[in-house]
Amino acid sequence: MSAKNSQQTPQKDKLSNGQMFAYGLGGIVNNLLGGAIGFMSIVLNVGLGINPALVGTLQAIPRLTDAITDPVMGYISDKTRSRYGRRRPYIFIGAIAVGLMFALMWQLPPGNSEMFYFWFFLIGSIIFYLFYTMFATPWVALGYELTTDYHERTRLMGVMNFMGQFAWISLPWFYAIMENDRLFSDSVEGARTLAIVIGVFVAIVGAVPAIFLKEKFVAVDADSGEKKISMLEGIKKNVAEFLKGLVTTVKRPEFLKLCAGTFFLFNGIMLVGAFSSYITIFYVSGGDNDMGAKYMGLFGTINTISTLMAIAAVTWISSKIGKRKTFILATSITMIGSLLKWFSYDPMAPWKVLLPAPMIAVGMGALFTLMGSMIADVCDLDELETGERREGMFGSIYWWMVKLGMALAFGLSGYLLNATGFEVELGGAQSSSTFFWMRIVDVFIPAAAALIAIISVASFKITEERALEIRSELEKRKAKTAPVSAALSSE
Repeated sequence: MSAKNSQQTPQKDKLSNGQMFAYGLGGIVNNLLGGAIGFMSIVLNVGLGINPALVGTLQAIPRLTDAITDPVMGYISDKTRSRYGRRRPYIFIGAIAVGLMFALMWQLPPGNSEMFYFWFFLIGSIIFYLFYTMFATPWVALGYELTTDYHERTRLMGVMNFMGQFAWISLPWFYAIMENDRLFSDSVEGARTLAIVIGVFVAIVGAVPAIFLKEKFVAVDADSGEKKISMLEGIKKNVAEFLKGLVTTVKRPEFLKLCAGTFFLFNGIMLVGAFSSYITIFYVSGGDNDMGAKYMGLFGTINTISTLMAIAAVTWISSKIGKRKTFILATSITMIGSLLKWFSYDPMAPWKVLLPAPMIAVGMGALFTLMGSMIADVCDLDELETGERREGMFGSIYWWMVKLGMALAFGLSGYLLNATGFEVELGGAQSSSTFFWMRIVDVFIPAAAALIAIISVASFKITEERALEIRSELEKRKAKTAPVSAALSSE
């Protein structure tokens, strides 16, 4: 098959603009939910005075529970049989529930102790992440199965990632909004109000994919004449099937390479996310919160605009040189951008803090555009070898890896910040040693993580040619089994 022919998408595998838009709205909600807690959590430290280590713990523990429930939700979604599909019912209910819970968890009552706020927010966060899993895991799986075409998958993930970046345009400004004296008496009141706005938006917009998208693989159980089993036997059977599917998933080398690449690149940046904020406020801006908030917002806006441009470029380049090579190229640019930060933290020229933003954006723009598309290719290979469609399990394990890394990143970030000698009471009067080590952590950890990500994905073997071979084999199998299935259903 020629390269020219291999890039043509069959009409039956093309998605309409409306379908891509509907799925992309889920990307906005997913990014908003995933990032809002991180960007708003500075209020827990600066507004309520909670120790940074406790704030890190607050973000780590719920993500650990979330990482545990993700594979279970993936399995439940894969095995669900209803006339509404395997994914859509959970997306619809999950969007409404998670929006409501997000609004409630930030209604922090004034005048309480540090440990009261710790437990209040911890319990709320755990419940929030349970509902978040109910929404996000089936939504991710739905994206893997909307089209079977190699390049259409990348275009779908490109649209989703492009639209999802609009959440990141607003996220860096959250602290500036909450800290605005003309709108709120303090940042805690700002967090309460902002959370309600976000919650309503999530509940409405998050339900759109469930309403307007149709699933490609919808199965409704018929009466197969199988022997009825007790509830206990049913539980045992499902647990055994879950564990079997879990082991099969994690034993796929190509899938693990994608997980490792994402784990290091994404979480290497997440680990030092707070460091960038603190360095910008207390080192570059000399402790001026308003000035620091402005540069944080500008950095985030430039980063997001650059990410939007990177997504479009990555989607096009991947059709020319392949997904794997495109990932390596984009991640290399991000690694160089991370190293550039060392020269950009300059109190004498605060504007320099904005220079690395476009380069860092390239790798992050490529990451979730390419990874989702590449995992969908792995799902096809898995179906060829196992005969099952298990997008939910693959998606949940993938995000389990991401969230496990996020839990570790947020859990370690507070302790790393304390280890540098940082004390929030000192503001911009931190010691020179503290600022030095804060910059070391912020610059070199994400650069090293990006290099490991490149090495992890460098040997990924599902090329366009191999993906087309797999799809051809699956279509042949489907054609052979279709007459048999039709005969059985007519009996």
